[in-house]
Amino acid sequence: MPAEDKKQVAHRALVDRVLTGQGAASPEDRARAFGNADGPAPLQALIGKVAMTPSQVTDADFAAAKAAGFSEDQLFELVVCAAVGQSTRQYEAGLAALAEGEAG
Repeated sequence: MPAEDKKQVAHRALVDRVLTGQGAASPEDRARAFGNADGPAPLQALIGKVAMTPSQVTDADFAAAKAAGFSEDQLFELVVCAAVGQSTRQYEAGLAALAEGEAG
């Protein structure tokens, strides 16, 4: 198996685990975080920052999401989903650019 294939298999396994593995956060919340899709306002503020501007995440973002009823375990899982989702989009864009370069 070529190295790229092993990397893609490992990546798919990671994505599958964060989206469908056991956890404190619901699979629906994990999928929304992974896709940086709309969710409850305090949570979406945190997830959006994790995905797009992680250096701007503050303790206040976590406090607001926690005050909205999310546990620390749920927030940890959702932050991981958001980060993996954003990195997946970047990874897939990179693979597409490489494929386009090889075809052209």
